Amino acid sequence: MNYLLDTDQDELLDGLGRLLANESGAERAMALGLGTYDAALHELLAETGFLHVGRGPGTGPLEAALVVEAVAASGGGVAAAAAALVAPALLDDDPVGPIALADRAGSSLVRFGSVASTLLALDGERAIVVDLEPGEIEPVRSTFGVPVGRVPGALWARARDLGPGAGEVMRSWWRTAIAVEQVGLLSAALHITVEHVNTRVQFGHPIAGFQAVRHRLAECAVLLEGARWLARETAALGAPAEAAATACTQAIAAAKQVAAETHQLSGAIGFTKEYPLHVFTTRAQGLTLELGGLEAHARALTALRWRGDTSAP
Repeated sequence: MNYLLDTDQDELLDGLGRLLANESGAERAMALGLGTYDAALHELLAETGFLHVGRGPGTGPLEAALVVEAVAASGGGVAAAAAALVAPALLDDDPVGPIALADRAGSSLVRFGSVASTLLALDGERAIVVDLEPGEIEPVRSTFGVPVGRVPGALWARARDLGPGAGEVMRSWWRTAIAVEQVGLLSAALHITVEHVNTRVQFGHPIAGFQAVRHRLAECAVLLEGARWLARETAALGAPAEAAATACTQAIAAAKQVAAETHQLSGAIGFTKEYPLHVFTTRAQGLTLELGGLEAHARALTALRWRGDTSAP
């Protein structure tokens, strides 16, 4: 992978950045209400092709990852990762969105489930898809900053199997999507916190001038950059199982530390709904639970790397 973006990728991000500057942002997320799906933003991203760059001529999974990262960093409350990264790896055509991702072996609570039109799910070693009718998945109140729904067991009876090997493909791309989205969310959280410590004055000086604060922010930045390039490289390589487990493990470990540090360094204001930090950290915390959480991803990585177990979940 070339770690320098090319001209086309820069132009893609420039165009997306201008769109998100006008149509997204933490303030918009707070105005809509956390847990509200931004249907207008989803429609705009779909119409302009940003959700479909993974299938485009001259673009692919890396460009899709760049889009997902940017949308997450903007506070966009849409299911971009499922549409741009996971669905193209499993389906020949784009399904009706929004798309929710589920694991039958895990919790019945699913991010974006209550607003989804398509449900992609892991069922053991299989991947399956269910076309949803409005209101089929019950909404559930959540503190994770996105709509959440409870999947009723009756839905699985009409699921369509996506064929041999699809389960492994879905698991790897889902892990890649988690890593990419976490990077976007953590980037925004760290940016907000750096701005805060540069302007918050204590003892006559901005608190960014204190060495202990700098060291903690530097450690967060190192964790984040490691997660960023692992996630992008995994997407560029086509989400090999070991790389996906590595990227996801790194991103979730980073999220746990960065979320805690950014809130602590922001002081009391960091825990208020009027301050934008929670738009990103609540969503990051929700992502840490998907597909079994940090322990499951780390165990899978161990099995793949040191035991050569390609059947690792």
